[in-house]
Amino acid sequence: MENIGWLDQDRGAVLVGGKGANLSRMLRAGLPVPNGFVVTTDAYRRYLEAADPQGHLPHLVDSGDEAGIRELFTTPLPVDLAHDVVTAWRDLGGGAVAVRSSGTAEDLTGASFAGQQDSYLNIRGADVLVDAVRRCFASLWNERAVAYRTRHGVDQHRVALAVVVQKMVEAQSAGVMFTANPVNGRRDETLVSATFGLGEQAVQGGAADTVVVRAGTVEQRSTVDKRVRIQSSTEGSGTVDLAVAPQDRHASALTDAQAVHLAELGHRVEEIFQAPQDIEWVLAPDGALVLVQARPITALSQTVGDIPEDWSVPDDKAMYVRASIIEQMPDPLSPLFADMVRPAVVQGLRTVLRRYFDDRSLRPGDLDFPTINGYAYYYYGRDGMLRLLKQSPQAVAALGGRSQLNGEKLWESAHPAYQQVVANWGEQDLEGLPSRQLLVGVQSLLDAACEYYATVQAVIPLAASAELPFTRLYTSLAKQAGGPPASVFLQGFASLPIEAERSLWSLAQWCRERPGLADALLADRPLGGIAEAADFQRRLAEHLDRFGHTVQTLDFMVPVPADDPTPVMETLRWYMGAKGLNPDERLNQQTARREAAEAELFSRLDPARKAILQPLLVKAQHLAPVREDALADVGLAWPLMRRMLRSLGGRLVDLGVVGEADDIFWLRRDELTAFCDQLDDGAAEQTATMAEQTATMAELVEARRIAWRGQRAATPPQLLPHNAWYKMFHRFMPAMETQQEGPVIKGLGVSQGRITGPARVIRGPEDFDQMLPGEVLVSPIMTPDWTPLFAMAAAVVTDVGGPLSHSSIVAREYGIPAVLGTGIATRRIRNGMLITVDADRGQVTMPEGEAPVESGFKPRVPYKFAFGAAAAAALALRKLL
Repeated sequence: MENIGWLDQDRGAVLVGGKGANLSRMLRAGLPVPNGFVVTTDAYRRYLEAADPQGHLPHLVDSGDEAGIRELFTTPLPVDLAHDVVTAWRDLGGGAVAVRSSGTAEDLTGASFAGQQDSYLNIRGADVLVDAVRRCFASLWNERAVAYRTRHGVDQHRVALAVVVQKMVEAQSAGVMFTANPVNGRRDETLVSATFGLGEQAVQGGAADTVVVRAGTVEQRSTVDKRVRIQSSTEGSGTVDLAVAPQDRHASALTDAQAVHLAELGHRVEEIFQAPQDIEWVLAPDGALVLVQARPITALSQTVGDIPEDWSVPDDKAMYVRASIIEQMPDPLSPLFADMVRPAVVQGLRTVLRRYFDDRSLRPGDLDFPTINGYAYYYYGRDGMLRLLKQSPQAVAALGGRSQLNGEKLWESAHPAYQQVVANWGEQDLEGLPSRQLLVGVQSLLDAACEYYATVQAVIPLAASAELPFTRLYTSLAKQAGGPPASVFLQGFASLPIEAERSLWSLAQWCRERPGLADALLADRPLGGIAEAADFQRRLAEHLDRFGHTVQTLDFMVPVPADDPTPVMETLRWYMGAKGLNPDERLNQQTARREAAEAELFSRLDPARKAILQPLLVKAQHLAPVREDALADVGLAWPLMRRMLRSLGGRLVDLGVVGEADDIFWLRRDELTAFCDQLDDGAAEQTATMAEQTATMAELVEARRIAWRGQRAATPPQLLPHNAWYKMFHRFMPAMETQQEGPVIKGLGVSQGRITGPARVIRGPEDFDQMLPGEVLVSPIMTPDWTPLFAMAAAVVTDVGGPLSHSSIVAREYGIPAVLGTGIATRRIRNGMLITVDADRGQVTMPEGEAPVESGFKPRVPYKFAFGAAAAAALALRKLL
């Protein structure tokens, strides 16, 4: 058995641990790494035999006996092992050394083990060194390390530990370097964190400067207030905290030239290990840069493109607006959807508008549906907008009248027509259809969906014409002190989103009555061998057939429950755990409260006020669920469209044009049309040509994904440009765009009540499984797809939304406070933050001392100013991943 190995000799990770093996490779490659030795894993096993001759450790670990484990590792090192350690130290030259744990399970894929075992700096003297080695051995079994290995599925009883001992390098500055930027995922940027003195403060995510280096140039720099420096003690082993002189606290811990040189060293390390690296470094008093540790970056984010800041538009006299259908397009559009939805929206809007305006009001070029920085906008030309406004009074009268132009009557005819288009294409043999015909089918379905949506928009102002006046008049003419808010009179009505909840609740109760099935579902185990599995799958399929078309975003790139039921299954498990209120009971309670409130109200009103309020209430109560039903079926075509597009994507994969079926969403319409032509017109002869395009398409797809991620980090203005149209219409937008500073965020209060709870920021279905009962749901916008989360939420806060939005209606049905249309909630509120949602005042209160907010036109993540904080978060993340 080998107790000691030297870093300048080739030793594998099995003997010297991950840290020791990496340092050895770097030192032997000529990089500036302090020499040293390693107390090997053989030595650790010898020590364990001496400390635990009866083999009690596995039982102590399995039973969680932390006190027993600590007692076991108080055993001193065997005399001969201690002698070997001291001899190696003297051969190294004695003096101060750094002692670091080096585990055999370190730096695995997806798990860095950073900070899980102990390290000690400025260790002086033989006895202190031997004890430091013992404490490192013991740290393999501390509570933090055991829990980390359990979380990452590492076998507790196969791990071992080595200890690296290196000459101590005194530090003028020190810190951490990431050879790929963990903030935005860019592989061409190096992010350096630097602080005065030893680097423990930077490693732990404390106050540290951050520098971004790209192509040999410092691109960005953030210098912070560094009040404390950690230095080696001059009176013995260990370190001390010293105050930084006030005049030096804002000085840079690293010059530009030093940062560039450090980045060059980092790239050499990256070349050795063929992967981006997380490196700890030290700047010695003589100006030499020294590397003391390296591990692969295990949590590198996807590459993010530049965040757009220029929102200029091609026609500065027109109006570009994000409202109506765009409320269900909260993110930048995928390229294929942007190309295909543009003519569909324009045609659908023209069809509907021509019912209310004469042909002279709408001319070519008056309407469009372009994207700006990837985000969809309605375009209204100046002259066309003026013509529409001129005829608006007649159009509004027709919209609410009794003719066939009444919004509800239009919906009643549009709904079956839309269903028929979906049914007709659903009867086709998708696999047998030519590629061009599949693409024609997708466009036909999208055209039908957009025409249906445009028709549904006629229902919304109809509902508003009753609900909003009733709310205002009730509040001003009839509400007594302590009386119920107007929302109570609109509760207790079933709608399709509520019916979807009732269906899932019923399925959950059925599962609970079958213990074997319930146990497997709750544990997310395969259902093979369970008698009721087939019946469950049938019932789940029936639910998804009826309600699986709900969409979080209209972009068909995003899955719907019908093809990815993960969010549905999460809610089902939650219901199975007897959580949430039975929706039938909730509806009955709300109905009883509403009926009692109505009886009390109209029994005390005089005839004049009753004559004003009662017709408005009857109309509002009728139209509110109609609006929800109409909106809930917008996505009827989406499961079929996605199947057709993914079938096309599969054909392109088979020919090697794209890497996976979902890459099809990142193609442009003309590119996909050309590929369909090749597929249908003899792909066998053209395969070579298509193969030549493969590399180019892969690069294009990846470049578009990267650009999309950068665009998604921006907050698009709701109305562009800042001209006369802006002054006229900005107050009607579904979110605030004013700067909001301080701890209070204002929005539109709907539903009722006031509650304080932890925040949960959910940006889309990919985050649904993070929601916990009792949290405040914070999101950019909510569509019917989000309804299951309301059963868990204590309150709701959104960036976008108004009194007639889906989130308003459903929050009212669930009886939870909601503040909508804040414009900035998802940018200012963080997960776990304790916030107070006051729907009565229309405001959200955060803890004092939160960072100031940017204006509504700045990025959601203002990278230029926030990358320092993000770098600190990345450093902290090393401890968790």
